[in-house]
Amino acid sequence: MKKSGGPSVATILARVLGNENGQLPPDVARYILTVGFSDEDKSRMHELAVRNQQGALSADETEELFEYADAGTVLSILKSTARRTLRVKSRRARS
Repeated sequence: MKKSGGPSVATILARVLGNENGQLPPDVARYILTVGFSDEDKSRMHELAVRNQQGALSADETEELFEYADAGTVLSILKSTARRTLRVKSRRARS
């Protein structure tokens, strides 16, 4: 995740997927709002979280839990960017 004053991973991905302003094409933004973790991933995250609270995770499982957390953060930021992009596009369409 973001560790310096530079752009976040989500901002960089938005540029890759969209334009230099970090906005996404509307079709991409709408698609991003439909994606999420599978039931299998949600179950695994829950299992890891419970075992983490019990102090029972191995080093590999701790790393896996952090990877899920990072992926969730990136997904949340991308979804926020997608919502913001669609709001801006809808305001421009009404003007």
